[in-house]
Amino acid sequence: MIAFIRTTAILRKTGVLLTAALALNLGIASARAEVSEVTIAKQYGLLFLPLIIMEQTGMVEKQAEKAGIPNLQVRWQRMTGGSAMNDALISGSLNFASGGVPPFLILWAKTQGKMDVRAVAAMDSLPIYLNTRDPKVKTIKDLTDGNRIAMPAATISIQAIMLQMAAAKEWGKDQAQRLDKLGVTLAHPEAMAAMLSNAGGIDSHFASPPYNYQELTKPGIHKVLDSYDIIGPATCEVVWTTAAFRRDNPKVYKVFLDAFQEAIDLINKDKRQAAEIYVKSTNGKESIEDTLAILNDPHSEYTTTPKNIMKYADFMSDIGLIKTKPNNWQDLFFPEIHSLPGS
Repeated sequence: MIAFIRTTAILRKTGVLLTAALALNLGIASARAEVSEVTIAKQYGLLFLPLIIMEQTGMVEKQAEKAGIPNLQVRWQRMTGGSAMNDALISGSLNFASGGVPPFLILWAKTQGKMDVRAVAAMDSLPIYLNTRDPKVKTIKDLTDGNRIAMPAATISIQAIMLQMAAAKEWGKDQAQRLDKLGVTLAHPEAMAAMLSNAGGIDSHFASPPYNYQELTKPGIHKVLDSYDIIGPATCEVVWTTAAFRRDNPKVYKVFLDAFQEAIDLINKDKRQAAEIYVKSTNGKESIEDTLAILNDPHSEYTTTPKNIMKYADFMSDIGLIKTKPNNWQDLFFPEIHSLPGS
């Protein structure tokens, strides 16, 4: 009887240990399991050329194969403006967001100590123009309540913040948001069409490449403001995600970053091929030669190195758009690019 009791106790103890070991193994397996599908968002135009190349050439899938992830599904979404990107990232329906530095900074400041959103890498630095068909508007001082300026996301897009920077320079920081009421949210293709036809009263467009260049070839359109006059050579677009996604999916995260770098290397090595891929993505609606001319503009640069990111952060903190201010640009980015000569 005593032997039976001892045997039963041993079996029970063994069962508990086996159950615990099984649970631990399952937990480890679960922790090691990475996503089988990744969702990446892009927007319109040449500011998003690296992502367009990644999509058109299947670079993410090819990098995944190299990394031993043969069946990674890649979903691409096109969104308008950083607000939609941020909402999708918070909801979990998006893994990698892309857009202007300001909407990223807003989400970074809101999520520190929570979701801990950070940037994966910078994407580019290209000139952005405020164009208009209004002959009376020579500088921003000539803008009136009757003007309407189309941009991807009024008040928080990179164009909106640049307009605020220009206003602060002209009238003082307390007047930075003086022109916000003139902004109208529209995707760049629709914004260009609206300005050229004066639809909806839209007579101006704060446009990024290629739309800003295309508009200036049309009769009656002229440039009011150049981003280089406002902030100089500075990163326009970045890619960002959550700390949890990077932590839980280190292989997939590296796959994305490797593909992203590959796309940027392709642009810098062979601009004609990059232009051809971009034009193909537009179904031939744009010109290869015109696209190549933009890529060869001395002010056009594609690089993962952040440039003058802190200028945005300092300004947005000064006018109260972000409550948390980074100490340096590395605070804003995940460690993989911290060795780059950013600013």
